[in-house]
Amino acid sequence: MTHPQSVLVIGASRGIGLELVRQYRAAGAQVVATARDAAGLARLSALGAKALTLDIADAVSASGLAWQIDGEAFEVVVINAGVYGPRQDALSIPTQADFDQVMHTNVLGPMRVLPQVAEALAPQARLAIISSRMGSMGLRSNASGWLYRASKAAVNSVLKDASLVLQGKALCVALHPGWVRTDMGGPEADLSPEDSATQLRANMAGLQAEHHGCLLDIDGQVLPW
Repeated sequence: MTHPQSVLVIGASRGIGLELVRQYRAAGAQVVATARDAAGLARLSALGAKALTLDIADAVSASGLAWQIDGEAFEVVVINAGVYGPRQDALSIPTQADFDQVMHTNVLGPMRVLPQVAEALAPQARLAIISSRMGSMGLRSNASGWLYRASKAAVNSVLKDASLVLQGKALCVALHPGWVRTDMGGPEADLSPEDSATQLRANMAGLQAEHHGCLLDIDGQVLPW
């Protein structure tokens, strides 16, 4: 009898993260998932996940992840925590507070948790950062949300560097989740969280060696950086 898949989802209190937890649990996986507040933790516990308190934008909170997952061997890790920030076009100067919030959450957060997660990976694990094609410079055709775009370009760099260090230990990718009807994506978006999570799980399951260190679209195609 095969053992249940072991999954970690960072940033799972709502939206895509919560739906990933729901679907992985429905598929029989053992899931550890993080949220920042009591309401998020309660939603995760109700799904049968092991719920951990984590705010990756907070140094003390983030540094406590390692002991909470000590001894785990995750086969799938998804780092999903992220914020959009102000909806400003290029040349609209962000406030320092907005810059700090977006960069701390979207870039520094993954940089804080990746080293801790790396110690809790099963052999040949699959590790993904939920990024965005908005971070791709090769595909860039408009300048909306330039702070968010900058943060996703930066976290793509973080993923690429992590993939070099974790070569042979885990398949590492950045994943575009599609334009999803979440608090961030808004009501006009193309995909439901359920559809996005279904495809993200399929992409994770279908990863091949050639995908390592790449940015994948929601349909599984490799996107240019």
